[in-house]
Amino acid sequence: MVEVEVRKPRPLNGKSVLMPFAPASPADFARVLAGAEELRSLGFQVADATPLSPEGYFAGSLSGRRNEFLSELERDDVDALVAIRGGYGSNYLLDDLAVERVDAPKVILGYSDLTSLQAYLWKRYSWIGFYGPMLAAGLDAGDGAAGGYDRQSLLDAIGKTDSGWTLKLRGETLVSGEADGRVLGGCMTLVETTLGTPWELDTRGSILLLEDRGMKPWQVDRALMHLKQAGKFEGVRGIVLGEFPECGPLMTGSATVRDVCLRILGALGVPIVFGAAVGHTPRPMLTVPLGVKTRLRAQREGELEILEPAVVP
Repeated sequence: MVEVEVRKPRPLNGKSVLMPFAPASPADFARVLAGAEELRSLGFQVADATPLSPEGYFAGSLSGRRNEFLSELERDDVDALVAIRGGYGSNYLLDDLAVERVDAPKVILGYSDLTSLQAYLWKRYSWIGFYGPMLAAGLDAGDGAAGGYDRQSLLDAIGKTDSGWTLKLRGETLVSGEADGRVLGGCMTLVETTLGTPWELDTRGSILLLEDRGMKPWQVDRALMHLKQAGKFEGVRGIVLGEFPECGPLMTGSATVRDVCLRILGALGVPIVFGAAVGHTPRPMLTVPLGVKTRLRAQREGELEILEPAVVP
C-alpha cells in the first residue's frame, strides 16, 4: 500500500449537527425517528432531512440521492452525515461523483451498502470512513441492545482526538499473532464488487475487515476465492472477520463459514480473528474507523488497537 495523506474530519460534540441521508434503500420511518432520538440522547443535534420519494428498492431517484449527499457535504451548518440504512443503491452515486470541498471531510457514518461509498471516498480522496450503526440499523435499537450498537466505540471514533483506543472484538482467534496496518474493508460483497472499478481497494499492508450476512457457506467461499484470485490478500497483514449471521451450513455436518474462512485464509499466515461484533451482528455493533493505523492482536477474543485518532481538531 502506498502511503497517502489521510484526510480526517473534525470531531463531533454537543454542538454538532448530524444530518440523516439515504444513499441506498428506504427505511421504516418509525425506526428512523428512534435512531434520531438515540443520537439526541447522546447529546447531538439532528437536522431535519428533506424526505425523498422512494423508487422501488431505492430511497429516492438517483439524482435525488446524489444531490442530497453532495449538498449536505457542502453545508457549513452540517457536521456529519448519518445513513438511515443500507440495503442497496450506494454504488449508483459513484459514477461522476465529484466532491467539491475535498479538504473539508465530514464524518460519514454507516455500514453494509455504505461500503461502496466509503471505498470510493477513501480511494479518491483519502477520507477516513466510519463503519458503524445507522439510524434504522443499530441506533434505533439502542446502546448495548441486541441489534443495537456499542456506545463507547462510536463516541471514540467520532470524537476522540487525543490518542488511540482499543476495541475488544468479541470474536475468536483463528490464527494467533500481532500485526500493524491501516484497517480497510467492510461488507465483503461490496468489497468484492469494487474489483475492476477505479475505487478498487489497495489492500496491501492493511488489516482487512470483511463481514456479511445471509450467505450460504459456498457463497462465502466463492467471494473469498474471487478476492484471493484478484490478489486482494497479497500483502495483507491481518484479517478481522464478522459473525456472518444467517449463513448457517446447508445440512448438519457440512462446512460452516468459519470452516471456509479458516481453509482459505488460514494458509496466509497472518493473524485472523473470526466472529467480531462488527457490521451485520446480532450483538451491539462496534464502530470501526476505516483508514486509520491499527494494531490487530489475535489472541482469545481478539482486539484492535486504534493507533491514531480518526478525527482532528
